[in-house]
Amino acid sequence: MAGTSQDLDAARAFYTRISSVYDALADRDEHQAREAGLALLDAHAGEHVLEIGFGTGSSLVELATAVGVSGRVCGIDISTGMRAVAEQRLRSTASGIVDLRAAAVPPIPFDDMAFAATFTAFTLELFPDDTLPTILGEVRRTLCAGGRFVVVSMDIGTAEQRRRAPERIYTWMHRHFPHIVDCRPIDVEQRLAEAGFTIQRIERFEIWGLPVIACLAHLTPDRLV
Repeated sequence: MAGTSQDLDAARAFYTRISSVYDALADRDEHQAREAGLALLDAHAGEHVLEIGFGTGSSLVELATAVGVSGRVCGIDISTGMRAVAEQRLRSTASGIVDLRAAAVPPIPFDDMAFAATFTAFTLELFPDDTLPTILGEVRRTLCAGGRFVVVSMDIGTAEQRRRAPERIYTWMHRHFPHIVDCRPIDVEQRLAEAGFTIQRIERFEIWGLPVIACLAHLTPDRLV
């Protein structure tokens, strides 16, 4: 998440405060879409993979298992509380191949072309509109040629879905009470295309009547540099 220093401090404090109960609050609803996203990413043994917004580390365990001891999983999250919960979860798995950092993005604190794949779930929709191009540019910078990018996010959905009460109410709540409803639906396909990604596959879900998308994309060939 990016914004003013006050916004960042508030977000960091909020997610640290709820870190110990986050799974109880959200995992049941987010689980199916997140698992679909991990299946789309299809991490392989030996790969270096990045997760942006790793939260309590549910995906990190699966990613670490997939890449094995010859691979590497890196993660970045704004909350030190989330990092502590994730580190505890990883202690019984291959924690030695996982590098977790607590920091705000952008930038992504890793080298150019460092990763074969990048994963983010229920995080991209937290960033302000004017920050999204920078975030996606950083993802592009840190991906290898031919790299994979999977986004699981609230989506604007179809015109019919946007007319439904749940999305209209949720969007209104985000606009008027952003400190309570801190994420909002975004046009994932358009954002990825504008940032130089080619969409390969999409799976669609609904959570609380709101559209959610799991999207696999690759770097567009003419945007590799």
